[in-house]
Amino acid sequence: MTASPLVEQATRRSGLVWVRPDGAGQTRAVWHAWHDGCVWLVVGGLEQELPGIEQVARAQVLVRSHERRGGLLVTWTAEVEHVEPGTPAWDSGVPVLHGRRLNAPDGEQQPQRWARESTVLRLRPTGEQRVPA
Repeated sequence: MTASPLVEQATRRSGLVWVRPDGAGQTRAVWHAWHDGCVWLVVGGLEQELPGIEQVARAQVLVRSHERRGGLLVTWTAEVEHVEPGTPAWDSGVPVLHGRRLNAPDGEQQPQRWARESTVLRLRPTGEQRVPA
């Protein structure tokens, strides 16, 4: 499924999105990268925490509006996919994430640390979305 133009544009422009694992955890703000029609993020180890995300198949992604003083612009449903080190998906997405990560404590070694200590996730839009009235 491809993301709607609203989901893609809003999510791509946002430095943070809020993610709520379905049935497991709170909504948390996370930094991310938009790549290949999906949200990519890193959790665990020295990186951001998003409790419950690794145990669910779906999550809700909330994107705020820059124009409406932080008001909710769109909420969309995502399939949660684990991206394993050494796979073509990893080789495609991790360089994009690496470029977006500010103040990496280990510089260019960061992707190797992620492979050892963290989990890289790809949140793929399902096509389900809600726009507040």
